[in-house]
Amino acid sequence: MKRALGLAVVLALAAGAAPQDRSKKAYELMYEDVQLLKQQFARFEKRLEQAGDDLRLLRDQVRDLAAQFKGFQAEQARSQESFRNVPPQIQAVLELLNQIEGQILRLAADVQGLRTRPETAAEPEAGRGAEGSPTEKPAAKPAEKKEPPPPPPASVEANVLYQTALADFEKGHYDLARDGFKLYREQNPASPLADDALYYVGESLYVQKSFVPAIEAFDELIVSYPTGNRVAVAYLKKGYALAELKRKDEAVAVLKLLVSKYPLEEAAKHAQEKIKELAGKQ
Repeated sequence: MKRALGLAVVLALAAGAAPQDRSKKAYELMYEDVQLLKQQFARFEKRLEQAGDDLRLLRDQVRDLAAQFKGFQAEQARSQESFRNVPPQIQAVLELLNQIEGQILRLAADVQGLRTRPETAAEPEAGRGAEGSPTEKPAAKPAEKKEPPPPPPASVEANVLYQTALADFEKGHYDLARDGFKLYREQNPASPLADDALYYVGESLYVQKSFVPAIEAFDELIVSYPTGNRVAVAYLKKGYALAELKRKDEAVAVLKLLVSKYPLEEAAKHAQEKIKELAGKQ
């Protein structure tokens, strides 16, 4: 009887302890889940903090790139400003070259005059006077300075070549005319029409809107024939070509140089009108 009663008590205690154990296990599982969530949240916070650091680093890099880009823009602006300031300097150099060219031409003329000066007549042998004293030599007359001879006229074939090229130009056959003018100048560089031929080379290029080669031809004319009758209009057409290339500052500088050097030329009037036109486009 006692055994049965003890067994019943044990069973009752076991039955009462089973729900408690199950509840305890449930709480333990919930606690573990909470701890796991805490760990995951801590890792998430760490990743979020790392992402914030990366974002701040990226922002600093973007700020540095923006500063570098602004510096590049400023440097480019300074370079463009320097480039705009170059053309007047080039014009000053060209003007100096023209002056030097004029001095060289004058020196060449002087040398040519000395070479073509007639030699003085041979002096007679010194004799003796009535009293045996040597006679005085007559003073030599100073040689007169002669102007350099004019350039030789072009041959008939050269004149035909020039007139043919001019006719082609007037008919609008600019490529053919340009070849003829180039050939004429190569064969007759000292001809009075050599600068005209070079001018028409530049003019044919200008009409065909080949403005850069046209400018080069006009520059060659200005440097090679500084005293020619086409220099003023070469300056004018060079200014026009620069304006067509949207290089307004250079165009104005060339046109102003034309007005200062050749104020009485008809080209100077057109240059002043073009300067006003370009000023109105600002």
